[in-house]
Amino acid sequence: MRDTIIIGGGAAGLFASIYLPNATILEHNPKPAQKIKISGGGKCNVTNKAVSADHYHSSDPSFVHKILEKFDNRKLLEFLAKKGCRPVIRKKGQYFCPHSSSELIDILLSNRPQIELGCEVESVEKTNQGFVVHTTKGNFLAKTVLIASGGLSYKKIGASGIGYEIAKSFGHTIIPLRPALVGLTVQKEQFWFKELAGISMRVKVEVGGKLFEDDILFAHKGISGPAILNASLYWERGAIILSFLPKLPKLSPHKIISTQLPLPKRFVKAFLKSIGVEDKKVGELSQEEKKRLELLCHYPFAPAGTFGFERAEVTKGGVSLSEIDENMQSRLAPGLFFAGEVLDVTGELGGYNFQWAFSSAYAAAKGMKRLVE
Repeated sequence: MRDTIIIGGGAAGLFASIYLPNATILEHNPKPAQKIKISGGGKCNVTNKAVSADHYHSSDPSFVHKILEKFDNRKLLEFLAKKGCRPVIRKKGQYFCPHSSSELIDILLSNRPQIELGCEVESVEKTNQGFVVHTTKGNFLAKTVLIASGGLSYKKIGASGIGYEIAKSFGHTIIPLRPALVGLTVQKEQFWFKELAGISMRVKVEVGGKLFEDDILFAHKGISGPAILNASLYWERGAIILSFLPKLPKLSPHKIISTQLPLPKRFVKAFLKSIGVEDKKVGELSQEEKKRLELLCHYPFAPAGTFGFERAEVTKGGVSLSEIDENMQSRLAPGLFFAGEVLDVTGELGGYNFQWAFSSAYAAAKGMKRLVE
């Protein structure tokens, strides 16, 4: 019998294995750490300068706070520094590997964990002897099991819903799964967005009590860019507010509208057409038309949906936190642990999801170690 089986050879699973030397990792891909490899443009944004529960979507922020406290961004950076990697801040407080994500992968694999590659997990059951993990490579018996199998996003690198299926088989509640950090599709009223594909501009986006000021990118399918990706994390249904300008500048009545607004001309012309205002001299505008121009500062629209899991960076929803203790152990099946994206915790852009993977894996590994010692 093994002490521990870890399902998933991604950030959470590999990090937990550092503290669990007798663990066996089961990974269905031919190589581990596939998501780490491609993240952050190949440099992997490992964490952020400002980490707090405020940057996460979850049903229990206080739980997230407690887990982050156990292994915060400072402890992560200290850990990496001891291993010879000193992440650098490149943009908006995000820490990236100095050269490439391979630096982080090498550290996670430096203790040479036992990994079964190309091993598809089919189910897990609990017996009097321990947990039996059924796989395409046979059965594995262990005292404890850590589910670190990730979410449904990044299907091109083999994303799987097995973690949710195992959790459900033990009676766990799964908060509805949705694509997050993803572009948004638009309804008929905003089809003019599609005509602007390729245009990027800085805006303010308000959604679900959150405010993001960053770039948006008009796309063939709708609207994307960092501000929209973050907004998608908090959007459920209803309107999102876009502020293309903080306020309307003072406009000369003798000049044409599109020549006076500090925005891409192609955007302005499409916007004016969408609100039924001719691009003419400001002095020729009616009071009603002037009022419609104010939509530039407060433009509400209700997305039709998202670009889907194929384009999503993460999965929102997951195993309910109410059924997990502070050691990341199941309250329903002692000895079963969870870490990373499979849980109902999703971070904003900027290294927050990797930080959660490492923090939750650390807490889980410490809890599991106490059980098997």
